[in-house]
Amino acid sequence: MSVIIGQKEYFKGIEKIKFEGVDSDNPLAFRYYDENRIVAGKTMKEHLRFAIAYWHSFCGDGSDPFGPGTHHYPWDVASDPRQRAADKADAAFEFITKMGAPFYCFHDVDAIDQSQDPKEFSSRVQYISDIFAKKQAESGVQLLWGTANLFSNERYMNGASTNPNFEVLAHAGAQLKSAIDATIKLGGRGYVFWGGREGYMTLLNTDMKREREHFARMLHTCVEYARRNGFTGKFFIEPKPCEPTKHQYDYDSATVIGFLREFDLLSEFGLNLEVNHATLAGHTFAHECQVASDNGMLASLDANRGDYQNGWDTDQFPTDIYEWGEAMAIVLRQGGLAGGGINFDAKRRRNSTDAADLFYAHVGGMDTIARALLIADKILTHGEMDKLKAARYASFDSGKGAEFEQGKLKLEDLYQIATEIGEPALISGKQEYLENLLGRFV
Repeated sequence: MSVIIGQKEYFKGIEKIKFEGVDSDNPLAFRYYDENRIVAGKTMKEHLRFAIAYWHSFCGDGSDPFGPGTHHYPWDVASDPRQRAADKADAAFEFITKMGAPFYCFHDVDAIDQSQDPKEFSSRVQYISDIFAKKQAESGVQLLWGTANLFSNERYMNGASTNPNFEVLAHAGAQLKSAIDATIKLGGRGYVFWGGREGYMTLLNTDMKREREHFARMLHTCVEYARRNGFTGKFFIEPKPCEPTKHQYDYDSATVIGFLREFDLLSEFGLNLEVNHATLAGHTFAHECQVASDNGMLASLDANRGDYQNGWDTDQFPTDIYEWGEAMAIVLRQGGLAGGGINFDAKRRRNSTDAADLFYAHVGGMDTIARALLIADKILTHGEMDKLKAARYASFDSGKGAEFEQGKLKLEDLYQIATEIGEPALISGKQEYLENLLGRFV
């Protein structure tokens, strides 16, 4: 992949990030991410399918509830929204190609400013998607997935697909159509639904049953439209339990899988799981990955981390080798991500104001996950962890245990067996040993 520069170079003095190996002291080089290295039969590039997230990287200004933005972008100064979007695309594809990331992803309003007029906004999305198409052709970068931001505009304060006002729902549908059209045009591998305001603040004014039905109906409507217009990729839902709503209908992996099964959408969707959303739901990231994988739904990942002392979505860059090592082992066991990739839904800290900080953040994140992939491969190749897990359940592999799994035993049979075998032996779960075993490979 060659670096592409637009009308001006926005990240001067920073060359393309290269792999230099674990002995390198260069902060702008990869120590673990060697895109051509073969791991478990595929290159790292094929396994990880890294994507740069448009919103945090090129739009997020560092603002928080206590102060205005501290990140001031030279591509965000033109008065005309179309020129601003074109300048941002120049900066984005310069950064993406300097990072060597094979994919990117975006919300519609990240790419270009929203208009309250659906026709004008659709025209803007078409304009910027034409620019993206040229950038993709020039660079070889591909679109991992597109999506529509149905949570920032004030019209969506009570939800989008779940809004009690049909007129708002219609506007959501118009926005979804434009975003899906752009994703199809750009050859997106997937399309994500994240229901940031698809939930409630209080049940006192909420018909939850009807709202969930409306949400499902909109998903069916989008799937039908996309398939009819040539979309061949995968649809993803991204679970999150709360924030900005008190409760979101896509709470966690298990909730979303149940929802998709209830409304006959399971065959069209996979899950796009975020680390920080797992934290907010009271789960580990590995838990969410395992639930999804057990149901054939582990498709794509949002790479970030939360702060365990804070109760909100801090979206920090991933650094936890143990967390990602355990998660990548789950990914490898299922043969890889089912249709998606790994995007960095993470943002620089408010006081990280140098242009180079954006590179440091992504270099560290990509190296963390690449190192985790190597650890996961060692775990699976070594085999002891999986052998110990299988041994725990060996009593169900034959005899009466196997008959129980096959549905051949009645409750009376279990009673009779219990009276005959006496008190079972206590068998250690070996948790500390397994934790040490994981640590041995880190």
